[in-house]
Amino acid sequence: MSPVSDSTNRVIPGPQEPEEKTYHPSDGLFTDAHVPDFDAYLTLYKKSTEEPEEFWADVAQEFYWKKPASGPMLQYNFDVNKGNIYIKFMEGAKTNICYNVLDRNVHERNLGEKVAYYWEGNSPDHHQTITYNQLLRNVCRCANALKLLGVKKGDRVAIYLPMIPELVYTMLACARIGAVHSIVFAGFSSESLCERIMDAQCNILVTADGVYRGDKLINLKKIASEALERCKESMALCVQKCVVVKHHAFRISSDASNKLQTPWDESCDIWWDDLMDGVSDECEPEWMDSEDPLFILYTSGSTGKPKGVVHTVTGYMLYTSLTFKYVFDYHHDDVYWCTADIGWITGHSYITYGPLANGATSVLFEGVPVYPHVGRLWEIIEKYGVSKFYTAPTAIRLLMKYGREPLQRYDLSSLRVLGTVGEPINPEAWLWYYDVVGQQRCPVIDTFWQTETGGHVLTPLPAATPLKPGSATCPFFGVQPAILNEHGEELEGEAEGYLVFRKPWPGIMRGVYGNQERFESTYFRKFPGYYVTGDGCRRDKDGYYWITGRIDDMLNVSGHLLSTAEVEAALAEHTSVAEAAVVSRPHAVKGECLYCFVTLKDHKEFNRSLMDELKRKVREKIGPIATPDFIQNAPGLPKTRSGKIMRRVLRQIARNEKDLGDLSTLADPKVVEVLFSQRCEAAA
Repeated sequence: MSPVSDSTNRVIPGPQEPEEKTYHPSDGLFTDAHVPDFDAYLTLYKKSTEEPEEFWADVAQEFYWKKPASGPMLQYNFDVNKGNIYIKFMEGAKTNICYNVLDRNVHERNLGEKVAYYWEGNSPDHHQTITYNQLLRNVCRCANALKLLGVKKGDRVAIYLPMIPELVYTMLACARIGAVHSIVFAGFSSESLCERIMDAQCNILVTADGVYRGDKLINLKKIASEALERCKESMALCVQKCVVVKHHAFRISSDASNKLQTPWDESCDIWWDDLMDGVSDECEPEWMDSEDPLFILYTSGSTGKPKGVVHTVTGYMLYTSLTFKYVFDYHHDDVYWCTADIGWITGHSYITYGPLANGATSVLFEGVPVYPHVGRLWEIIEKYGVSKFYTAPTAIRLLMKYGREPLQRYDLSSLRVLGTVGEPINPEAWLWYYDVVGQQRCPVIDTFWQTETGGHVLTPLPAATPLKPGSATCPFFGVQPAILNEHGEELEGEAEGYLVFRKPWPGIMRGVYGNQERFESTYFRKFPGYYVTGDGCRRDKDGYYWITGRIDDMLNVSGHLLSTAEVEAALAEHTSVAEAAVVSRPHAVKGECLYCFVTLKDHKEFNRSLMDELKRKVREKIGPIATPDFIQNAPGLPKTRSGKIMRRVLRQIARNEKDLGDLSTLADPKVVEVLFSQRCEAAA
């Protein structure tokens, strides 16, 4: 029997070829699932695309509205040839997202004594339990304190904090009083922080004295002070007050050598505790229009300065709530843990707003996966009985290096759903996650989305979607993907090309802060009428979507479009390879060829025999056209502090281009020197 297509031209999975294995949830694991099977998914998906007004109206009924919407549910223009790009959702409605994720849970759903967060510090000795009542009171105190500093609706507040409760308090306090939060990952340099403060024109900065990341002490206040000095030197709008959390001061021993020298400016700096002293823990929310901005979050482009992605109140609230509920199949008794940092969109959507909108209990983790030992993540899962676990392929590959033994010390039987985020997961890591961590009973939910999309756009659902390792599978409700060729023509059936979306969903970005032209040129000008993700994509014979990497991470070798992600996955299947990254290098005959960086597992030797085996594996997995021309031994790869591989730097190493530009976001810049010293001059 052949696969069949539905009315959206998306192919519905039919019987699999014998050699293609799919994975289904264990019997009985999801007897109470929100979406119990694929037919139920199709029914909901059809309603979301053919009757979107009714679909989203049903979702909106779960929330509190000070004033209902007065116009159409969704208005938009995706075609630059027809005027300015815009998206409006539930225009005319008034609400407050902080009220909906806190007050509604406390006063309407009687969840005040339920745990909102188990905070787990960098050291296992540091932990805290925060109920919804406590969270609401602390957020209100912070909101009142910000108002004492003169913060009002529409002002921008920069937040440069580690993963501590004060980070959640501050972002929700901003949302409560109508200020726009701009969170900067607390691993960025002073230059990066300054750039973001200036672009958003923030007048308040909230930071901490210092933080341990593993065994490394970071002086956050020193970095923040340097950033503010840079702002002054640039004659930019100056931050009026810098609020400093005494985080490090409460976490150190009496050993004086551990103490930080905290720079201090009496005219600007104020301790968090002093500001909060005596402040009321009740604060009336500011009632916001649906399309008022909620936050700005900066995301790097391949070139140019970071883009300030703007998300607005209502659409983001509904979308993060619904995706969290369905993608993780959330239920009241779940304990959920996303290991991301709130400095990134994953933390915004799936540590703060999405879980809280559902009244969930979450783990808030300050530490790193291998400190103080390589079993830290598994220890925390056992400690809190985590049932839904969401992490990055980078973390999975890191922990794979240590084998099964660290997991076997802990009871992981509470786990029901495993999720991945951040990049396409290679099949080897997917299978290890499924077999070893999930013990062959937990579905692996490989989510594709972006800072710009606000929430998941391609994703399996735990009980409904048969899984294929490495595939993001099917679109979420309301999302209508398409694949285009270079000429902007939609490709049907099995195809590979540019991933785009035909129509908006409530949680999509509303713009680039202060720069409509950049918004339109980046996302809408290449293919008028579509939102362009910048990612390549393949759709297989069953209609499943496979993200093949950023378009600038795709190669055209002798007229054949190749995905670097596919080549990386093939290399990573070799038993000696811990991690691989592939970029293009100019070639006189082919146009482009593959330059591969491979990081070997401990005690493995890089030699000619290994290179021949790797080339053979790629040929066997993809075809002769994909055979690498260059394979370089890479003791380490250039990564940001969040673990993302900087392929821009790798491309420049492959091409021997020494002018590398800004490397401030690299976790270890010395890696670049090592790679340059060992680069390949001749083909392998």
